[in-house]
Amino acid sequence: MHETGRDGLPSFGRRTSLREQVAEALRAAVVSGEMKPGQVYSAPALAARFEVSATPVREAMLDLAKQGLIEVVPNKGFHVTAVSDGELDQITEIRLLLEPPAAARAAERATAEQVRALFPLAQAIVDAAADADLIRYIEADTEFHRRLLELGGNLRLVAVVTELRARTRLYGLAGLAERGLLEASAKEHVTMCDHVAAGRGVELSELMHVHIGHVRREWAGPKERTQ
Repeated sequence: MHETGRDGLPSFGRRTSLREQVAEALRAAVVSGEMKPGQVYSAPALAARFEVSATPVREAMLDLAKQGLIEVVPNKGFHVTAVSDGELDQITEIRLLLEPPAAARAAERATAEQVRALFPLAQAIVDAAADADLIRYIEADTEFHRRLLELGGNLRLVAVVTELRARTRLYGLAGLAERGLLEASAKEHVTMCDHVAAGRGVELSELMHVHIGHVRREWAGPKERTQ
């Protein structure tokens, strides 16, 4: 798991290469909102922050650019990709079409062992919310939803949804944590596990609709960004 440094950027977790370590740290900072659209971040400055050479930082930046999380600014660095209200609406609509039925299939197909593996992840999300640890929350949330959808058996769908979730990011998490509302959303993951364990596909699909709706309502807030 990541720890957050003095400047708000997460420190490295355990990854297989330095490039992946940097990419994951930057991804977590972008997704959590620690790194914001409109500000240019340079590879040398980030390399100094991470105490590595600029090469793995530039490589990591290219990885994130391919995912649509950042945009490269020639000769300067990069800035976080801004997502407009229109784009967020469209992505949310696609997720609503894909995730609820996929979750329902997961509830129908999951084995007892697979269900048991989901519960610790759900609890990790709840614990992170209680601690207002947004980096840890996002890591556990991402892993939970990936594993849940994988139980449905359509790995291409999982890849598409994972990319969509990364592009929307969890806007407004910091505000929810400050207002004490993040835990309620986090606890929905435990209920999801209960539905999977009981094979309640319909109920899980309905809960997924509500859960995804948070992205556009409570998390995103009023429609103030540029269309």
